[in-house]
Amino acid sequence: MEAPYGTHHPEFVHDPEGTQAVDCRIWLARFSDTKIRLGLAAIPLPAVINHGPKWTAGLNSFSDSSAPVQVSLRRRDPRMSLINVDLHSLATGGADYLANLTSNVTFPGIALLSYDSSFVDVIGANATARKIADLDWQAFHEGGVYNKQDNSLYISSNYVSLADNINVTILSLDDFSVRSTQLTGLTMANGGSSYYPPGTDQSTTPPMQVWCDQGDLEAYSQLLAMNVNTNESESLITNFNGRNFSGLNDVRQHPETGDLWFTDPEYGYIQNFRAEPELPRHVYRFEPSTGVVQAVADGFIQLNGIEFSPDYKTLYVSDTGAQESDLVLTRPATIYAYDIVDGKRLENRRVFAFADQGIPDGARFT
Repeated sequence: MEAPYGTHHPEFVHDPEGTQAVDCRIWLARFSDTKIRLGLAAIPLPAVINHGPKWTAGLNSFSDSSAPVQVSLRRRDPRMSLINVDLHSLATGGADYLANLTSNVTFPGIALLSYDSSFVDVIGANATARKIADLDWQAFHEGGVYNKQDNSLYISSNYVSLADNINVTILSLDDFSVRSTQLTGLTMANGGSSYYPPGTDQSTTPPMQVWCDQGDLEAYSQLLAMNVNTNESESLITNFNGRNFSGLNDVRQHPETGDLWFTDPEYGYIQNFRAEPELPRHVYRFEPSTGVVQAVADGFIQLNGIEFSPDYKTLYVSDTGAQESDLVLTRPATIYAYDIVDGKRLENRRVFAFADQGIPDGARFT
């Protein structure tokens, strides 16, 4: 598999410190008649840091404790610009060429740069996009876990306040209404995914979801399994050989082995809501059926998103070390690929893609 040729032109932002006032927006992008993907963006005001897209999809569920939020739904005509890049002109013109190329787009809200004609095959010839919600706080942070029962997408949210610890925002795919709530047992949600507990028939709809709980200065970071239909949760793992995780970020379950693969960067410590780290920045593999946990990769500045290839033979891990508190262009904004060996080990690390704009936070194959 090769890296995608199309990239999103500069709007999306990652605000790792969570200190700026933000205008959180949801974009619904229809890339073809059969595929719908959702892009999540948190855009600081007034400054905007260029950031690549985060297209997400998944399978999952939820509880019923909802806190009211004010939402602005905007049902505008779908508009998107697709800009073809001439590679020879880019090779000699650089940033000036790109600036001129994107200065007069028809619909600047969503502008996609296409570096190869095959990109149209990915998004479809009649791709459209529509902004469907604005919130004045960081409601749309990460996640993007689908619940079939109510046809909704569950998105992790940053704190509104310590007194009102909203941690999930729910987007109904029936009417695009939005509500925010608090999942039981979850302190600071980040990445999430579908979850089949040991012994579950994987030909059925996933009965649970698993969240990376970053924790805080009092609560451990953990992998939390939740039956969102009954609002029951179970902590799966809180440490590696007795040493606390720094702040778990993203997780995927391997559909063949049932193992959970997850990342543990230091963003919680950098953002001052986690204690000093006790572990290196690792990718871990956890066996829910046995309790076995192994560190399977290291050597990252700040690892982040994680995803399997469609054939489950390759693991992709992003390193967003370029964005800690400040943007440092000489640090990684890179997705690495690894071969999965015997379902348990990683070999042959190589660069899969580099994000020229911003950082590659999370990833999904759909």
